[in-house]
Amino acid sequence: MHRSPTVGLLLALAACASSGGSRATPTSGAPAVPHLISSDSLDALVRAGPAPTLLDLRGDIGLYLRGHLPDAVYLSVETLRSSSGGVPNLLLPAGSYAALWPRLGVRADRPVVVYASGESREVDATYAAWVLAGAGHPRVYVLDGGFRKWEAESRRTERRYPAASGAAASAGWRFAPDRATLDDVRRAVERRDGRTILVDARVPEQYAGQAGAQMRRGHIPGAVNHYWQDDLTQAGIARVWRDRDTLAARYASQGITADKDVIVYCNSGIESSHVYFALRTLLGYPRVRVYDGSFTEWAGREELPVETKD
Repeated sequence: MHRSPTVGLLLALAACASSGGSRATPTSGAPAVPHLISSDSLDALVRAGPAPTLLDLRGDIGLYLRGHLPDAVYLSVETLRSSSGGVPNLLLPAGSYAALWPRLGVRADRPVVVYASGESREVDATYAAWVLAGAGHPRVYVLDGGFRKWEAESRRTERRYPAASGAAASAGWRFAPDRATLDDVRRAVERRDGRTILVDARVPEQYAGQAGAQMRRGHIPGAVNHYWQDDLTQAGIARVWRDRDTLAARYASQGITADKDVIVYCNSGIESSHVYFALRTLLGYPRVRVYDGSFTEWAGREELPVETKD
């Protein structure tokens, strides 16, 4: 019997949500891969129950207070990173995330759906998904079109706070995200062997050195500029992901192909998570990493080279 994609996804999510035992501890080893979920699929899942854990990543808590998806928990993306060694935007230690997940009701045996505004800050949702997948959570989903699409379709929202989750802390959480370090990027720049490609996810003006708040302007030598918002298209008042064939053609035209090791960066690691999601989740590239220090860390090291482009 043929099943629609929506039905198949719901069955998979429901199986995960209802399972216990072997699913109770996060996976170790390679990070999981986050997924994309449509508003139709999520709405059906929420109505069917048990509901997944929903995380609202919209940057302004006032937006959350005025209305959010049913039982969604608020999370600021800045909670997921902090200063380390003077660099202001690096990932937290593994123990910090292990302590955070129970506060949010995140459990390994229940799907997690993250969403942002559906406008210019979709990167907050993909960053949270990258971190959760790096912790080994097996079922992390990003809502396509975010809150704006959900609301525009007159789907249910609410203002009340969710009930206490009661999730217990677990010593089983691991943290091994698809992450590139400063040394990884430096080696890639020095080798220039064609096997590794650096992708700059920022606006072209910052890549060219015409704008930016970092210590120096420009880009990491040899990097290819692929602005993250170019992977989205307008759908009514929200922005959604382009279809797979269009994404594949756009990346391939820039030499960003699946046979290469891809390191993605931006100013602070958040925008690059969006390109990571496009390559790793939607196109199935096997080797993609986010340089979380990004150009903020690179530009602050005066001994490292920077290029500009007219």
